[in-house]
Parts: sequence; C-alpha cells; structure tokens
Amino acid sequence: MQIILIPGFWLDASSWNEVTPTLEQADHDVHALTLPGLESQDAIRGGIGLRDHVDAVIAVADEIEGPVVLVGHSGGGAIAHAVADARPGQVTRVVYVDSGPLGDGDSINSELPGDANEIPLPPWTEFGEDDLLDLNDELKEAFRARAVPQPAGVARDRQVLVDRRRYDVPTTVIACEYSSDQLREWIAQGHEYVAELAAMHDVEYIDLPTGHWPQFTKPEQLAQAILLAVDRV
Repeated sequence: MQIILIPGFWLDASSWNEVTPTLEQADHDVHALTLPGLESQDAIRGGIGLRDHVDAVIAVADEIEGPVVLVGHSGGGAIAHAVADARPGQVTRVVYVDSGPLGDGDSINSELPGDANEIPLPPWTEFGEDDLLDLNDELKEAFRARAVPQPAGVARDRQVLVDRRRYDVPTTVIACEYSSDQLREWIAQGHEYVAELAAMHDVEYIDLPTGHWPQFTKPEQLAQAILLAVDRV
C-alpha cells in the first residue's frame, strides 16, 4: 500500500523517522512529506496558506496514481481530510493521529500567536499537561531543535470542502490525548469539535494513550496502530 504521512505543525518529514521503518518492513511504500514553508528555518512562509498544503499532498497522490492511505498528525489531519474531499475515489482510508477531520469553513487554529507570516513553536508552558504526556525533557529539547515556524495562513485559513463523498472514505482515529470513549461521548452530545467526525460513515478507533506527539513518545506503538488501520484496507 502507498502511505502518505502528513506532519503536524512545526514539523517536517523527519518527524516520522522512527515510524517509517516499521511500515516499510511490512512492505508498504511510505511517502513522508515536508510541506511548503517548512523546508528550513529560512524558508519563505509569507503567502502560504492551507490550500497550498492540501495541493502539495494532492500532487503526491496524483503522482502515485493508485490507491493511497493518508496519515495526518494534528493539523495534518485537516489537510488529509481536504485531500480525501478532492480525491474520494483514490483515498482508501484516512488515519487521524491525535486529530480529526476539519469541517468546511473551519480553521485549524486561528488563535496561535504569531505574526502575519509565521507562527513559531510556543513555549511548553502554553501547552496542556495532556499535550506533553510522555514528552520528557530530552524529547522536548530535540523537538524544539528541529521545529520550524508554521506558515500562519495554514493555521488561520478556512477549510474548503466540496464533495460529500468524503464522508464515505473509511476513517481510523488513533486516539492519544482523548480516548475513543471520550470522542464517542462528544459525538453523542453533538459537540462542535467532532461534528465532521460524527458525519463520517465508517469510523474505527485505536487507543494509544500518550501526549500529542506519539511519533516521538511512542513511535513503535504508533507504527503498529497505523499498520492495523492499513490492514483494514
């Protein structure tokens, strides 16, 4: 299977380095992406918006031509959902890693502090305890050393979705900060946070209790969870 790995904010393709070997050993072709504006500290980020990231992933999927599984971490989940909206016949499953589908007209996170062009990785004090679970001092230091400012437009732009066939694309949520039970409870309550997830027709959950960055805190367990999701295909 062709697996496209979409990183979350402040991260590039190397953030998947400890996950990809297990996927490749299972005979999958893995495409870990570095999205526009995240190539380096000096990359140009002004003018880069959410659609630029979506289009970058679509271009990779189109080059592959055949069926693909999309894996989106954090803000990468919104991008994966938009790609499924654009290519519902090609995307055979979307795997959301501590993330979920972002609905039409919503933004990933318009409240992150930064200027008009970029959003640096905030101080750790700005994150909650659940975010940082299992992210020890050594991992924090390594994360901050590799972090690249996020293009501000990606965080603030509104999602644009046009094809309701996206709801038919099979979905796996790897639940980290919030358990699958919590997500199901929010769906039952009609919580706005999970409104788009509630509309999906085929959803499964895999619990992986850890913080927001399982590719750093539990990379092997994350890889095995992704393999479970891919096996459904």
